[in-house]
Amino acid sequence: MAVRIRLSRGGSKKRPFYRIVAADQRAPRDGRFIEKLGTFNPLLPKDHAERLIVDAEKVKSWISKGAQPTERLQKLFSTLGLCAAPKIHEQPKKSAPKAKAQERMKEKAEKAAAAAAAADSEETSAE
Repeated sequence: MAVRIRLSRGGSKKRPFYRIVAADQRAPRDGRFIEKLGTFNPLLPKDHAERLIVDAEKVKSWISKGAQPTERLQKLFSTLGLCAAPKIHEQPKKSAPKAKAQERMKEKAEKAAAAAAAADSEETSAE
């Protein structure tokens, strides 16, 4: 049985509230879970004390038993020092700028480099 540490959604429409739970990965998102580990309220500001409430001991014990947190929870837990931050994946090529946009960005960078070189040469000649 593969155990995941994941978010279980609660709250009303357009007012999300999440429980952090340890659950079998085959169980539905809001369905059966093994243990409740904390809560997450995304509507509160990031510096609010009650935005993320976690029982750190329970989370550490589940991770030591082999439970895998989801990517979103890895980000949240890394701020608390419970696990390492997830590796950021490369964006797909489909969303990369097209050829003309890349040419414009390249020209803009060349102009900026030339302006910086001209300003640098003026400083050295003024001395």
